[in-house]
Amino acid sequence: MSSNQGSCLCKSVQYKLEGEPNSFYLCHCTRCRKVSGTAHVANLFFQDTSIEWVSGKEKVKTYALADSHFKNSFCTQCGSQVPTTLSNSKVMVPAGSLDTDVHIKPNAHIFCDSRANWESSIENTPKFSEMP
Repeated sequence: MSSNQGSCLCKSVQYKLEGEPNSFYLCHCTRCRKVSGTAHVANLFFQDTSIEWVSGKEKVKTYALADSHFKNSFCTQCGSQVPTTLSNSKVMVPAGSLDTDVHIKPNAHIFCDSRANWESSIENTPKFSEMP
């Protein structure tokens, strides 16, 4: 069984979890776009695992949107998204919070009808390895 490690931007929150993700979705819903400030979130889902908070558990805050299944956990110091425990022993992990490599490709783009109107224009946008 593989071990996955991750952290927030300021490294105050660090975590580990065992196993491989069961799915990997790029979500374009308006809620995910709002919480990420970008075109979509990239979330891995782990089944039958739990998070081991190595440090900073007290700095993790979870926001649950009323009358929905939407949850988002983040570091209260730097604002970075961190894993969220969902119902039925499932953990949602923001792919960008992992410090270890992700060995699964995204399964799908979801909630595509909610895509940002500008997103389709970015495919052919110039790409740079650093700030131009």
